[in-house]
Amino acid sequence: MSPASDPSPAAPDDTAAALPDQVRWPHAAVLVVDDEPGMCHFLERMLAPRVGQVRSCGSAEDAEQLLQRQRCDLLILDITLPGASGLTLLKRLRARGDGCEVVLITAFADLDTAIEALRAGASDFLLKPFRATQVLAALQRGLERARLKRENWLLRRTLEARTPPADGLVGRSIPIKGLRAALQRVAAVDSTVLLTGESGTGKELAAAALHALSPHAAGPFVPVNCALMSPALIEGELFGHGGERRQRDGLFVYAQGGTLFLDEVGELPPPLQATLLRVLEDRRIRPVGSEHELPVAVRIVAASNRPLIEEVEAGRFRKDLYYRLQVVEIALPPLRSHKEDIPDLVAHFVATLAPRLGVPPIEVSADELAYLAQYDWPGNVRELRNLIERSLIVGALNVSALYQGLARSERRGRVPASAPTPAPPAPPAAVPAGPVDLQTLEKRHILAVLDSVDGDKTRAAQLLGISRRTLERRWAEWQDGGAAAPPAG
Repeated sequence: MSPASDPSPAAPDDTAAALPDQVRWPHAAVLVVDDEPGMCHFLERMLAPRVGQVRSCGSAEDAEQLLQRQRCDLLILDITLPGASGLTLLKRLRARGDGCEVVLITAFADLDTAIEALRAGASDFLLKPFRATQVLAALQRGLERARLKRENWLLRRTLEARTPPADGLVGRSIPIKGLRAALQRVAAVDSTVLLTGESGTGKELAAAALHALSPHAAGPFVPVNCALMSPALIEGELFGHGGERRQRDGLFVYAQGGTLFLDEVGELPPPLQATLLRVLEDRRIRPVGSEHELPVAVRIVAASNRPLIEEVEAGRFRKDLYYRLQVVEIALPPLRSHKEDIPDLVAHFVATLAPRLGVPPIEVSADELAYLAQYDWPGNVRELRNLIERSLIVGALNVSALYQGLARSERRGRVPASAPTPAPPAPPAAVPAGPVDLQTLEKRHILAVLDSVDGDKTRAAQLLGISRRTLERRWAEWQDGGAAAPPAG
């Protein structure tokens, strides 16, 4: 509480209008706590055109009740209040984990008070009388800190939850060109987008590209995999908590002004499907334990690796939510439909993964690329990426993991009879062209790897991704066929 003689802030009513157009924070919520109605009116009038929501109250008790029902990005708090002081309220907020930015204001200030305020968790300190420009500067600093906290939290969550996808949509095939064109057409509008396709086709990468091409590109891109979240916790993760004992923003708040990517949306439990439908229709969320709703300005991009219409027919997914998500549907092609992109993808993964792993790049020959094109790639681009990562670690293209899949493909008649034989990691002896059975292909590859490591069977087994015992067993099977004995090692 300020004394009766406390002068009013400089230019109390017309300062805000006279200030130049400042940076605005359309998604920020600010609460002013001061027992002087004139001060509350001054701050509300100044901040209303610049923030999404500004409210005021006259005591710490009223502020605490308000903060239990709604989120707040920044609190402008007078130290001297009737009842509990502003410092007491600040300490209570920090004790229960509320990390909103706090700017303390007072007409009675000394060094001890300022030190106590900063130790209690205040982010700024203003002495009455102050100018409007000082308030706006403190507001900008506080909201910038709040933004950085959210970004850091998202970065930690992203790094813990997943390996970042390779940047960019790689490929020059007709399916990939069509995908790029579809993303560019849809990016300019705010319609909800449903991405469909098999696992590993790059739905998160497509969602990130959609965000980067959209007017929301300056805002955050927040991915969440619904299949990896506990049904008991997912509501709080998405919408946050607003109860008295626990307050935390959800992913919808973190995605304000940007894009929220709901991967594997078909895994949402039925009660949450109904909640998500209301959010999509009303653009408002209600944190867990809160009685009040918050407006959100977020673009929703959803994805599923299973046809959602089949989930609807099976009664596992709401029909109304399906049609609300499927305003625009974009299907991602499986890798087997654009194998001509494999050379570009291999080159891209080698170039991006080798520096991350701290290993030298590997060279992949034309014959090896042709061999990769024989495979069906049930794991799609993700499987190819993992193969290149393993190969970089062992120092040569490691195709042993593909043998079993190739055998299945051959039984289905999908491997061309004239398919070329892959070259081994090191320059091998000339191999006659023409049809070759899978066992001969495997034998040639293993012999070439043994030759490249001077007969070191332990090293060869590591490069091949098999045990030394398996390598010895293979060799014993070939003895009846008259193969030359390998060097001891």
